[in-house]
Amino acid sequence: MTSDETDTKETRTARFAQWLMDRESKRQDKETNLEGMIRFNIFLSACTLVAVAGSSVANYVMMAYAWL
Repeated sequence: MTSDETDTKETRTARFAQWLMDRESKRQDKETNLEGMIRFNIFLSACTLVAVAGSSVANYVMMAYAWL
């Protein structure tokens, strides 16, 4: 085994490791984005309930949010 072959293997390994790390960071960003979308959906649902049912629902939503 020559030093060129060793360098090539290390380079391939380093590129593969970098690819794995990039893929993981993209996956985490995607989960964070999904979490934000879920929170926004909950907010819009609460606003819709308040618009339809009035302030009593707003009080219940605030109590539920404080309880969590």
